[in-house]
Amino acid sequence: HFSDAPIIEISGRAYPVEMRYRPPETKDVNADPPDPVETVVGAVDEARRGGPGDMLIFLAGEREIRETADALRKRQYAGTEILPLYARLASEEQQRIFGPHANQRIVLATNVAETSLTVPGIRYVIDPGLARISRYSARNKVQRLPIEPISRASADQRKGRCGRVGPGICIRLYAESDFNARPEFTEPEILRTNLASVILQMKSLRLGGVEEFPFMEPPDYRQIRDAYQTLHELGATDENNELTELGNKIARLPIDPRLGRMILAAVDEGCLREVTIIAAALSVQDPRDRPMDNAEAADAAHATFRDEHSDFLSYLHLWQWFTQQSRQLGQSAMRRLCKSSFLSYVRLREWHDVHQQLLAMTTDMGLVTGSKQSFRRNPAPSRHRGPARHRAARNAYQSPGAATDFPAPPQSPHGSAPAPHHPHA
Repeated sequence: HFSDAPIIEISGRAYPVEMRYRPPETKDVNADPPDPVETVVGAVDEARRGGPGDMLIFLAGEREIRETADALRKRQYAGTEILPLYARLASEEQQRIFGPHANQRIVLATNVAETSLTVPGIRYVIDPGLARISRYSARNKVQRLPIEPISRASADQRKGRCGRVGPGICIRLYAESDFNARPEFTEPEILRTNLASVILQMKSLRLGGVEEFPFMEPPDYRQIRDAYQTLHELGATDENNELTELGNKIARLPIDPRLGRMILAAVDEGCLREVTIIAAALSVQDPRDRPMDNAEAADAAHATFRDEHSDFLSYLHLWQWFTQQSRQLGQSAMRRLCKSSFLSYVRLREWHDVHQQLLAMTTDMGLVTGSKQSFRRNPAPSRHRGPARHRAARNAYQSPGAATDFPAPPQSPHGSAPAPHHPHA
């Protein structure tokens, strides 16, 4: 692919890291496997005996972080601060790991701390060797986040987190033979994602068939077949897998093809204004924060926007609140209000920006932005509430001839962070 171009490696400064393998011990083969939380706690105890220094513990997800944090707090380590770090965490909470501190810190992180950012001052790394990896199932038509063993490259990235400012110690909670048997690199994302958007854009740009394109890691034919089936169900391609007029319109919208189909269906249903808001919400990370130590308060604050009939309408309630408050308050006051309401101001702004982009695109395409039915906050309950909005979504997620189950929602553009779930119409 690169015509034998030379490879230049520029290595950063790194201190020596001592490797320790601590696989869970099972005395009875018929016994249940050891509790992974207790295994991590045991590794923390071992690291604390090695002397002072901050720790970074890699965990698979938010639930695992919460359970491990609870177990560590019960140990009541003297002079120790326990900090979680994951994508959905409020930005103020994430910034705490960069602040000055006098006590020892134990940072519990997902793989966001593997490459996306560097946690300063880490001397110990505890690596269970697992991560949630986004993977699309062509058979079930869902994007999953299963917990899988990480590759050797990812494990070495984690090890390097404790060799930045001085000699470090990395404790791997699995055997060295297990590490050596793992694949060298993480499987490329093109091999584990829905290709519908890729194929749609390739056809729109006239780059030829995806089957002949010289990918460095060509996708599996089952993924390609599934993507063509999805595009055909959306009406974006014909029987010969060529773009239709509808497909060309969907390709002009810079979002997942299913969300683009929702927007075009909303024109026919007379609810384009509402559906562009919903499509933008499904394209970004959920703006609702739910901190571990204030989960009940966050749920109570979010109940203001909840609609008992539809999560789609919940998005509209939240949007109406945000736009009304933004007109009345300055930016600083709005940030404070969002924080007290357990909302991420940054993600709300991102939602607003994506919505503005969609409005500009639909205007350029000459789509009507009006609505047959006005949206009102908390209207009287009726079995006819929001039917047009739901029909528009159904046209994208359950077209004629498609499977009866809703496919997976599009993935968030924020790496390990999960996208908002697709609400049931």
